[in-house]
Amino acid sequence: MNPELTAKAAAARANAVAPYSGFKVGAALETKDGNVYTGCNIENVSYGLTVCAERVALWKALSEGTREFRQIVIVTDAPVVTPPCGACRQLLWEYCGDMPVHLHSLRGFDQEYRLAELLPHPFDRF
Repeated sequence: MNPELTAKAAAARANAVAPYSGFKVGAALETKDGNVYTGCNIENVSYGLTVCAERVALWKALSEGTREFRQIVIVTDAPVVTPPCGACRQLLWEYCGDMPVHLHSLRGFDQEYRLAELLPHPFDRF
């Protein structure tokens, strides 16, 4: 686990807008050249318009022209580590490939997976 990247994800989590669920998530997506894009979840009363922290970080990076990624850290305060939702897994697969996904709970839990472990049968462009 990368402590600096985890700290950035935790800091992003502090900006989460989660008035409905109270479940705040932060993400830090590292590029191949070492830049980091962060994101937090932002909820909407309709829930369907809610955006996950992982997607916010990814869209920020993509919108700035970044196309090569190294790893992502996802931070919550849950009693267990929390992997990305299915939509985030698919988007991360398409744009980032089989990168490491580090999961961290502020309660002291850590796990690491390859994205292919979390999404064994993705939709592919090929």
